[in-house]
Amino acid sequence: MTSSSGPSSYGLYPPQEALDVAGYPIPPSDLALEQVHVYIRHGERTPVRVRMSDPPASIPARWALCRTARQAHAPVATFGEAVRDSPRASDGIDFLPIKRIVESADGSVIDGECLLGDLTDLGRRSTHNFGRALRKLYVEKLGFLPDTLSDVSEGYFRWVDFPTSVPSGAKHPVRSTNMPRTIESLHQVIHGLYPRSKLAHGLVPQIRVRNGIEDDIIPNSYSCPRLEQLLINFAKAAAAAYNHTLEPLDEKLSKYIGGRPVRVDGQPRASGIMDTIRASKAHGIKVPPEFQDERIVGLIEKAVVTEWFADKTEEPRRLGMGRLLDDLSRKMSLKVSQASASQTASATKGSITQIPPPKILVYSTHDTALAALLSTLDVFDEQYVNPAPLTDRQSELGGLIGHRWPPFTSSVTFELFKKTRDAEDNQASYLQTVLSTLSPFKKLPKPSQHCTFKRPPLSLWITFLTPLFTNSVDKVVRVRYKNQNLSLPFCSSQGKHMEGHPEFCTLAAFQERIRELVPADWETACAARPTSS
Repeated sequence: MTSSSGPSSYGLYPPQEALDVAGYPIPPSDLALEQVHVYIRHGERTPVRVRMSDPPASIPARWALCRTARQAHAPVATFGEAVRDSPRASDGIDFLPIKRIVESADGSVIDGECLLGDLTDLGRRSTHNFGRALRKLYVEKLGFLPDTLSDVSEGYFRWVDFPTSVPSGAKHPVRSTNMPRTIESLHQVIHGLYPRSKLAHGLVPQIRVRNGIEDDIIPNSYSCPRLEQLLINFAKAAAAAYNHTLEPLDEKLSKYIGGRPVRVDGQPRASGIMDTIRASKAHGIKVPPEFQDERIVGLIEKAVVTEWFADKTEEPRRLGMGRLLDDLSRKMSLKVSQASASQTASATKGSITQIPPPKILVYSTHDTALAALLSTLDVFDEQYVNPAPLTDRQSELGGLIGHRWPPFTSSVTFELFKKTRDAEDNQASYLQTVLSTLSPFKKLPKPSQHCTFKRPPLSLWITFLTPLFTNSVDKVVRVRYKNQNLSLPFCSSQGKHMEGHPEFCTLAAFQERIRELVPADWETACAARPTSS
């Protein structure tokens, strides 16, 4: 396996980048962090299909980059006398050390070989480093999270056990394989954030997963037939719009794909070509020189992004990201409405236990979820502008550098802030001054002895009215993509963001936009529409 020049096998190859703790922009002093939601793409992986393995491309069909992943301890049930013979067994459960081996169709075995779509050793390292960066930032630098995880309710961790759909135009879209990469990435993130030495004695972190039909941290076409229809239509429209712009690439690239043309809906699809090229570059594996040309790669990437996210109408946004954003908004509201940040007791309703809102929530998901989030928030394009001058050819292609696919281990983070107590006291003090000067409070006659009504004390009015006067500005949300703050367009108006800080959207404005993106009736909205013959 030949590698291009670059970092060591555990380094990061562009466009992958580490979370920058030192460069994290500290918020204004009157803001206190309340809650953090992190949506992270899994780490570096192998391609999901074998492509371009024949000369002259010669990209490996078999990748021996999964030596760590092959070592495992499988949980096994232990019964009868075997329990006494298993000193590590607990509650009838033991852990069997095993080594997983990938076998090819001819029976051959390569040590450390990966399956298609497998998280590689590099992917494990980068996601572990991401977790360490979260710890350095939110535990060590900001003091927001506890040094030791002492209760499972202090952190919320969920992974998606559902593949990303690839629009194919067929009745059922092709789906990528081998979803362990999301849970394995989350394992590594948690291990970096709270290694075993930072877990309270006996504490076992809980990792959540939902049934595929209920999963909301990806655009879930499996549970939404209408979304699947839209994805297929987008793919067809992208093919019609971009196939002719890809024709000039045939002369340069067809030799690498068996003489076939490069097309959005080709064999392989343009998205498939980019999948193999991205995965190879991320591991320092040599790719044909044409794929080092930004003009060529940018044109293909523009077509692929158009295939997925060109439509800016509300329907695909509601169906793709509406439930995720609704869940995010609800968790923020729950945190805001919590009577005390120190509340730890669980509130129960029937047999369902509802834990207190955690400070950090980490979701391990896919590239399509991050891109869909950015697109739905109208910040997808502007965060990928290349500062270098565009070439004439790139200019002709309509600023194709403005469309970049989220790299491995990239993340979208939502930070909820609240005005500090001093700031709240200042607001309450101002309101008290105003109310105390109003004549209804100063000149109301004392109630007669026959009147049972008692005038509420001024302090009660302060308590009641302060949230009404301050709620729109004392809670704000900051969205970050990788190491960049995002200024949300729908928060750009005066009063919808902190004055002088456009990246801090008021929670009220943020949730107002989210409400517009949540279908009133999910099942009805997701019902398939009749297709024209």
